[in-house]
Amino acid sequence: MNNPITILAAAVALSGAVSLARAEAINVPAPDFTLESRSGENLRLEDHRGEVVMLNFWASWCGPCRQEMPLMDDLYAQYKDLGFTILAVNVDENREEAHRFLDSVPVDYPILYDPESTVSELYEVQAMPTTVMIDRDGNARYVHYGFQSGYEDDYEAQIRELVRE
Repeated sequence: MNNPITILAAAVALSGAVSLARAEAINVPAPDFTLESRSGENLRLEDHRGEVVMLNFWASWCGPCRQEMPLMDDLYAQYKDLGFTILAVNVDENREEAHRFLDSVPVDYPILYDPESTVSELYEVQAMPTTVMIDRDGNARYVHYGFQSGYEDDYEAQIRELVRE
């Protein structure tokens, strides 16, 4: 239990706040990982040091993901030239399910595949979607569990804050 994300997840779970939390403010090192992307290349979180990263875990069966992803695409278009990116980690075991989802909900930001849920487990993902905002120094600063209409305003405020730092 030395992983800072594990400690955070345990604290939030013990407090019972997971179902109530819109966002938890944190400041812990984001665990590094490498995953294959939709384009076929491997992407590593550490390679995005110096950028603000919105790390989003999603699944094709997730209704709130369908609602959230086009809103995230708008944020990506608006802030990508300011040192912001999104890494959307799909957790489906079957990649074809993710492709079908993306055919109906197209996005321009990078899609990564975590079919064995190794990175999802590393980040203690317990809800779909789960979003972690990572600052330019590689620290996880905010974590969001689930998605409801209006969360995109929180995302934007956090992106603006972290891009300005």
